[in-house]
Amino acid sequence: MKASQFSDAQKAVVLKQGDECVPVAEICRRAGISQATYFNWKKNTPACCRRR
Repeated sequence: MKASQFSDAQKAVVLKQGDECVPVAEICRRAGISQATYFNWKKNTPACCRRR
């Protein structure tokens, strides 16, 4: 499997923006990821890790 271009810290920043009520489409556009990638990250990351 290919290694991710994003570190865990970068993923946490992107997911935290979603918790702050920023539209998912805007988050994905800024980060350069698809919405499917965003939701996969969200599914695989516990909520406690996103609240840094």
